[in-house]
This record gives sequence, structure tokens and C-alpha cells, in this order.
Amino acid sequence: MSAGLSWRRKAADLVARVCVTACAAIAVAPLVWLLAVVVREGSRALAWRGWFSHSMYAVDSSEVGGGAYHAVAGTLILGAICSLVAVPLGVLTAVYLVEYGQRSRLAAATTFLVDILAGVPSIVATLFVFVLWVLVIGLPTSAFAAAAALVLLMVPLVVRSTEEMLRVVPGDLREASYALGITKARTILRVVLPVARTGIATGVMLALARALGESAPLLVLLPYSSAINFDPFEGNMASLPSFMLDQQLISAQAGVDRMWGAALTLIVMIAVLLALAMLAGGRSRQQKGR
Repeated sequence: MSAGLSWRRKAADLVARVCVTACAAIAVAPLVWLLAVVVREGSRALAWRGWFSHSMYAVDSSEVGGGAYHAVAGTLILGAICSLVAVPLGVLTAVYLVEYGQRSRLAAATTFLVDILAGVPSIVATLFVFVLWVLVIGLPTSAFAAAAALVLLMVPLVVRSTEEMLRVVPGDLREASYALGITKARTILRVVLPVARTGIATGVMLALARALGESAPLLVLLPYSSAINFDPFEGNMASLPSFMLDQQLISAQAGVDRMWGAALTLIVMIAVLLALAMLAGGRSRQQKGR
């Protein structure tokens, strides 16, 4: 009887393991296929001389030449503005929800609004910023206006990821800090946030990746420019998503290569930023361990 029961358990365990492995393979296979296609198609443009040092200004898009320097610069500018606004706002909101706002009406309302904002389509956030920035205030479209729309998409992701990381921090660490007479604010700054730093940084990078890959705010609030523009408050500016949209209209092979090259460049940028965030978090843990 026990031998038969043991065989059934092993069979059930084997079936569950096969099903879980198959589901994981099905989930990963499209990502691997996508990365393989992007690397294969985009490597041709990245091999061009001047891809990272030249723009498309005064370049015939139907011919081989030019580069993505203007789009890379614009993407970094948008990312910097989004990070400067969304990261402090999202992290501080999460700190309030976890550390200060337990069972308060303001915390419940904030959580409800964050959940709604997380489900808002990018085009809705874009139209909101367009109406407020252009029609009501009367300011021209610019990179800063596009970044404001991207911030609306980035903040709820930062709040949710930071909130989850703060809740994972053991309560014993907080209690030990309070027992030593350390204030709550200093405990959050010196104990809670450093412990959750790696997870917070990863969540921020994922939120930034989503923001930098959006195209709706760029189409409405930031017209494409083939020239380099470092002013986020005036003039048109390129970014990697808008560069891809512009080049996909070119029927020549050079335009197709640039489109895939811009996609590969964006993926590499996000991967580098994520790796740097994880590396910084790992080094901080090692230093604290010493």
C-alpha cells in the first residue's frame, strides 16, 4: 500500500514538474525569439561607422549612412527628466503607504488612485498632458511635456515595486532600531531603504524601461527631429522610439536597418542601466557586510 502511494506521489510530482517546466519554456521562448531577431537584424546598423556619433541631419534616409546619436541623446534626456521626477515621488509615496499611512483614509485613497493610474493607457495620459500643457497653459510641445506624460506612466510602477520591497524588510530590524532610540525617520533612511535598495533600483529600472519604450507621448507631444537638440523645453527632439517610427516609413533597406538598429540600441541601453543598478546594489550589500 505504501509503495503504491509512493509511486503515485512520484508520478504526480513528475507531472507537475514537467508542466511547470513546459509553461516556463513557453513563456521564455517568445522573448528569446524576439531578442534573436532584433540582434540579427539590428547588428547591421550598429556596425555602421558613426552609428553612435552621427545624427540623421542632412542624410538621405534611403541611403546607408547617418546614425542614432540624436535619438540616443534624446532618449537619455527623457529618461533623466522622468527619473528626477518619478523616482523621488514614487519612493516617498511608497514610504508613506508602508511606514506612516497604515489604515488611514489618505493612504487608502492614495492606493486607489495609484491603482487607477497604473491601468491608464499611455494615450490617455498623453492627451491629459496635451490639454493641460498646450491648450490650457498655452506652452508649446517639447521634451519636457512628453516627459510629464511618461512620468504619469512611471510613477505607479515605482510606487508598487518600492512598496513591495519595503514590506519585505523584516520588522525586527525596525524594532531593533527603535530600541536603540533611533527615530522612525532615521530608521527608514538608514535601515529600511538600504535593505530594500536593490529591489527598489530594479523596480525603478523596469519602470524606466517602460517609459522609454512608449511612443504615444512622443507622437503627440514631441515631434521628431533629425537634428540634435539638447534643450528639453524648446524645439523638436528625437528619441529611439520616434526614430524607429520615422525609419519604418522608409521603404529602402537602409531605413529598415536603422529601425532594427534603434530597437537593438534601446534594448542594450535598458540592459546596461539594469545591470548597473543591480551592480550598485550588490556592492552596497558587500560594503555593509564588511
